Amino acid sequence: MEKLNFVKNGVLRLPPGFRFHPTDEELVVQYLKRKIFSCPLPATIIPEIDVCKSDPWDLPGDSEQERYFFSTREAKYPNGNRSNRATGAGYWKATGIDKQIVTCRGNQVVGMKKTLVFYRGKPPHGSRTDWIMHEYRLVDSETTAAATAPPKKNSTQSSVGNWVLCRIFLKKRSTKKEGEITESRDCNRVGAPAKTRPVFYDFMAKERADLNVAPASSSSGSSGVTEVSGHQPEDREESSSCCNSFSSFRSQP
Repeated sequence: MEKLNFVKNGVLRLPPGFRFHPTDEELVVQYLKRKIFSCPLPATIIPEIDVCKSDPWDLPGDSEQERYFFSTREAKYPNGNRSNRATGAGYWKATGIDKQIVTCRGNQVVGMKKTLVFYRGKPPHGSRTDWIMHEYRLVDSETTAAATAPPKKNSTQSSVGNWVLCRIFLKKRSTKKEGEITESRDCNRVGAPAKTRPVFYDFMAKERADLNVAPASSSSGSSGVTEVSGHQPEDREESSSCCNSFSSFRSQP
């Protein structure tokens, strides 16, 4: 079967209608782990690039969409474990605690996810931006196993344990404040159409037939539209009195 390749000149190019939305588990198990162990990938869809060699807005791909890259971590100090995440215009700074990536079946920890925010300027006085990076790495046991495993063909053993998978995107700010959203929702509730009670038409056909009275004109009669109400006896008494008034009017000389 021919291997699918969607990366051209370092940029992801999918056919129209296709989207790449992998889960955290899929990124670690199906892509990063296979990359580290030099196994065939499901598709060549994630380019290799050193994300710290460029500012986030200069990385290849559409900056309005999420972008995925295989990258290697560069040690900040020769004998240290801290990574050098400085770029030309700023630096990436970790925030929060690392999140465990657990398989949906078996609840096995297969990787870790670190969240970083891009700051413009030099530390520690940089200005925070809306650029976010999720850095995925294998757990230490997996990385150790990959480093001690015999190298495969076309693999670089020295950097096998330094591979990470990065998801970079620009966080979109809400256009409305929370108060405005709440006020809008309240207005929607107030402006909603009220529920109308059912109505029926009663032309007093039976009473008019008994009294042999012609239908009254609009100027002297009722509209004939009666709203349903729980006080039906009162309505009947009112109708009866109305009929009596008509009867007395006819009996006058």
